[in-house]
Amino acid sequence: MKKYDKLVRDRILKILKINGKRFKYHIADTEEYHLKLYEKLQEEILEFKENPCVEEMADIVEVIVALAKFNNIDIKKVEYKRQDKRFERGAFDNKIILEEADE
Repeated sequence: MKKYDKLVRDRILKILKINGKRFKYHIADTEEYHLKLYEKLQEEILEFKENPCVEEMADIVEVIVALAKFNNIDIKKVEYKRQDKRFERGAFDNKIILEEADE
């Protein structure tokens, strides 16, 4: 069997079973889950970097939603804050790279 040791979506075990695959798994404790969420985010960002598409972006967003839930942050409030910051400070549309500034 191939080793994975990574966080997977909730229905993956069912899909593996339906496809007749053997597998081993465990349920993460709080500390491991927190760590694995960050690992999953890095994995999904790399996949998006290699293949920027809606599917890969959706995977990133799903991990972000899980991180928000883990940290008791309302994802709707995140979107409101994003909009506020966009209004107050702008977005990243103009591709500006700040090279130097007085502190």
